[in-house]
Amino acid sequence: MAQRLDKPMGLLGVIFLFVVLGQLLATNPGMIRTFTVLGWVFWGIFVAEFLLRAYIAGFGRTFWKRNWRQVVFLLVPFLRFFRALQALRLARFARFGGIVSAGVRGSRSAGRLLSSRIGWLAAVTAVVILASSQLLYATGSHGSYADALFEAAMATITGSGLTPTTPFARILQVLLAVYSVAVFATLAGSLGAFFLRGADPAPGTTGTNPAPGGVR
Repeated sequence: MAQRLDKPMGLLGVIFLFVVLGQLLATNPGMIRTFTVLGWVFWGIFVAEFLLRAYIAGFGRTFWKRNWRQVVFLLVPFLRFFRALQALRLARFARFGGIVSAGVRGSRSAGRLLSSRIGWLAAVTAVVILASSQLLYATGSHGSYADALFEAAMATITGSGLTPTTPFARILQVLLAVYSVAVFATLAGSLGAFFLRGADPAPGTTGTNPAPGGVR
């Protein structure tokens, strides 16, 4: 059952990233409520799927050691309900945590849906661009989401700098530059291996070829 749920849950994980984007960009009260309800419905499905996997694993210690990060990401959105945290002005942290959680789940979902390395890298890169642009827009670094999306895309693909000079933007710029170097180096290696795959001589032909007339 858990294996059969992989692809549907992967698809929901990708869609959830756009639901979070809708929550960020919606201005109409009706749309805000709609995206909020959708977000919590999706989150409830993710929690149920996680508990199902924990049940299949017998709630063993090994399962929790391997999946403690998912527990953290599932709990982050609930921080907004604690008034003590709101009093400490950490409600924004819960919002950022929700965006990061959606990005992480989106990248894991891409791994569930795609088996090709190049396709997986392209999907993860798209998820990184969406998540980083949402973080830039949520921090108020850009007045429009289009500008945030453009700069996040350029920083992710080329490693170029971001216009804002806030500490968060600088940290994000370094992370995106590291991602750009690592991913595109891997992509270059994959393409090189693909084109060189047929260049190796066939087995048994590495020795000296016989000369014409049977003379060796």
